[in-house]
Amino acid sequence: MTLALAVLTFVTLQRAAELVIARRNTHALLANGAREVSPGHYPLIILVHTAWLAGLWVLAWDRPVAGGWLALFILLQAGRLWVLATLGRRWTTRIIVQPGETLVRSGPYRFVSHPNYVVVAGEIAVLPLAFGLPWFALVFSLLNAAVLLVRIRAEQAGLSADRAF
Repeated sequence: MTLALAVLTFVTLQRAAELVIARRNTHALLANGAREVSPGHYPLIILVHTAWLAGLWVLAWDRPVAGGWLALFILLQAGRLWVLATLGRRWTTRIIVQPGETLVRSGPYRFVSHPNYVVVAGEIAVLPLAFGLPWFALVFSLLNAAVLLVRIRAEQAGLSADRAF
């Protein structure tokens, strides 16, 4: 197996595992009285991320991997794990608000309001660059930024509405 195939396999399995964890956490939170906020944009997030990963499989499976960019991608994975560990059962891919819960202010949330989005934005740019695909990195970074603009506004509105009660 080439390094490119190993990296793509890792990312694919990682994303699949995260979807399983997110689904489990979402169901548990909803069963515990939480509510989903602004689900309308979620299919767009799925579309962008699926197209990004599928595009990498099509374009990068046989390309050489630049070690520096790969090292940065691995560093981003540490950030991803830090976010997941900090949020624990509250981590999900959807915007789920649990009335009465306080916002997480520990871990990476001490430094950045949306550390998961910083990690994801980095991954979407860095992994294509590791495969020598700068145009792909640019296109999907712009698509991700557009989706995140909608998502962060929806998330902030949902969190603000919860504090109003």
